[in-house]
Amino acid sequence: LVLAGSQHYWSIEMEEAMNTGGNDGLKVYYQKMLAQLQELVEIVRSNPPFLISMTLGALMVIDVHARDVTQKMCDDGVDNINDFSWVSQLRYYWEDQEDLTGLGTPGFIVRQVQAFFPYGMEYLGNTPRLVITPLTDRCYITLTGAMNLLLGGGAPRA
Repeated sequence: LVLAGSQHYWSIEMEEAMNTGGNDGLKVYYQKMLAQLQELVEIVRSNPPFLISMTLGALMVIDVHARDVTQKMCDDGVDNINDFSWVSQLRYYWEDQEDLTGLGTPGFIVRQVQAFFPYGMEYLGNTPRLVITPLTDRCYITLTGAMNLLLGGGAPRA
């Protein structure tokens, strides 16, 4: 839930920055992100207990990726939440609407391009992550698109 919560706040704060200040708003938010990452680094350097350290390590990988996405969007002049550079990101929202297909009750929704899914709160383990690359992003877009079209997301069978 730590990673989902972090992604949720990143999603809503990015949209708020674009809605209130356009690209300049993103640049201000980018500086806030740098300060938050520095605070995380200081916590990790304070030698926290092992499980907290593992969680913070995974959180830092996600937050560094978010920082890189934000920087690219600033550099590209993105100023609108409808820009494909933003819409193509894996975004997490809390939806209060009970009529969303597949949700039934209010909860977390994961959105990317035109696809959206209820967040299943699945436990993926508290394992270290190496990096998230542009190829990882493309894989997520492909998989969410396939799942949205009910084509599944697993590897082909021989």
